[in-house]
Amino acid sequence: MCGIVAYVGQQDALPIILKGLKRLEYRGYDSAGVALLDQRGLSIYKKKGKVAELENHLAENGEIHAKVGIGHTRWATHGEPNTANAHPHLSQSGDIALIHNGIIENYATLKKVLVQRGHTFKSDTDTEVLIHLIEEIKINEKVDLLEAVRLALNEVIGAYAIVLLSKNDPNTLIAARKGSPLVVGISDTKGEFFLASDATPIVEYTKTVTYIDDNEIVSIHDGEMTIKTIDNVHKSAYMQQLEISLD
Repeated sequence: MCGIVAYVGQQDALPIILKGLKRLEYRGYDSAGVALLDQRGLSIYKKKGKVAELENHLAENGEIHAKVGIGHTRWATHGEPNTANAHPHLSQSGDIALIHNGIIENYATLKKVLVQRGHTFKSDTDTEVLIHLIEEIKINEKVDLLEAVRLALNEVIGAYAIVLLSKNDPNTLIAARKGSPLVVGISDTKGEFFLASDATPIVEYTKTVTYIDDNEIVSIHDGEMTIKTIDNVHKSAYMQQLEISLD
């Protein structure tokens, strides 16, 4: 199974994400990666193998400080286990990064149309097709990223838990789910949020969470969280208190 960890707030995102990915190692995986947004822009780091190998790769790039980031451990479905197929994946322009659990069943049909429109792909994954689709809709429909995600998911057949970040939308994370679990942790520190595929990476930092339902999209922007459905209906977050401990 794949694993998702994401963070936005005032702490360094990378240590939180790496620690969270290690807590998801029980799921099994073949590669790991992170996308971080800092003063240099949007940077992707990924490696075939264990999180420890990703850590070594990151160490070769010097100190990295970012307040927002997404991380992923992959269990190969579409495409062999290698660095190119590891998440995160970038949009055609390289401005948007996406991590994804699940399977996009109609990705081959979508990919064929996108290739005809001039898109080029660097991996064999269904995930890269999805992020290209989202960006194309954003550009062609002249909508913001949240609306582009909503419109794209209405064209998707399959299961997913996704998290995106964009270098043009700093301090923003957008996530959605259908069929794959996704939980958001809300910190006592204003504007600090944690996202993960289960609660184990979150419980160290907060016990206040909301579990995202199928066909819901979460937008965390400038410290505020909103939820809507893919049918564009706004929802209220149902907050729960985790009863598990880190032990």
